[in-house]
Amino acid sequence: MKTMFSRCLVSGFAALLFSGAAQAEELVVGIFGGSFAEDSKTCHIASFEKKTGAKVALKLGSSSQFAASIRATGGKSDFDVVYIDNSLAAQLKNEKLLETIDKGKLTHAAEVSPRALDKDGQYVVFMTGATVIVYDTKQIKTPPTSWADLAKPEYDGKLAIGDISGTSGSQFLMALNRMKGGTLANMDAGFAAIKPIAKSSVTLYTQADQIVSLFERQEIAAAVWYPDRAGSAIDKGLPLAIVYPKEGAVGILPALVIPKGAKSPALALKYIDEVLSKEGQTCFAERKYAGPVNTQVTLSDKAAKIVPYKATFDNLWLPEPEAVAKSLPDWTKRWQREVAR
Repeated sequence: MKTMFSRCLVSGFAALLFSGAAQAEELVVGIFGGSFAEDSKTCHIASFEKKTGAKVALKLGSSSQFAASIRATGGKSDFDVVYIDNSLAAQLKNEKLLETIDKGKLTHAAEVSPRALDKDGQYVVFMTGATVIVYDTKQIKTPPTSWADLAKPEYDGKLAIGDISGTSGSQFLMALNRMKGGTLANMDAGFAAIKPIAKSSVTLYTQADQIVSLFERQEIAAAVWYPDRAGSAIDKGLPLAIVYPKEGAVGILPALVIPKGAKSPALALKYIDEVLSKEGQTCFAERKYAGPVNTQVTLSDKAAKIVPYKATFDNLWLPEPEAVAKSLPDWTKRWQREVAR
């Protein structure tokens, strides 16, 4: 009888433990792929899971794909947290498709630069990036210094630029337009400038990590790309260098949002808090070359040369996200007519 009772007790205890494990909360996160996701696992996700006991399920995609998904689900999102460009975050905010992020529940909010926090609490910028020029030092001996250099004959068939569905594509278009004297309200100069460049480019890439294999095979000698991705590629041995054009690189302020109808908004806030922590920001800045928004972070010399920092940060052009969000759908339609191939 005692043996049977003991077995029942053990079985019941085991079932209880199994039940508790099975009920571990899951946080669904929409995130950029490749080295970005891998470094996020190391710098943020591992610590978050250890502290909360929750499990993070990653779904990979681009900003435009996530925005489309949030719209399609109409306030009943499959995501709890989404990584997204701030211009698209502003667009979703205007469409009332985001939950409010209560900064009072973010323990690291006081450490974060005020400009990282949306005034209406709808999104939080978690890093500073940029659209820059990256080139192969073995193939190019005279480094480019200007966006205009990419229109030179020596780059024909050796350049990759982004499609407008990705941040670098729209930002390169804006940079050319600005350089030619255009405004966000009139993009004619930009479209005129980008059409011949797009025609002679190897590809209009849609995923940032597509560029790595193109550089590895020397199918391209230069790309309009991102310093964080380039830094990761340099660490793996690729002979690349980063140029912040003299006209100013275009600043990128990727954001974190909680979509309307997220299943675990409280847990989502804890995840965002982890990303904003000094430890998380330092790790991500050094591994992913992401400019930190936590003001307590001090960069190593190596990272400081890659991320937007000091002079290169001060020279960044930061287009107004609301204006970009308003105009991007029309630019995309025009791109499909005039630039896409």
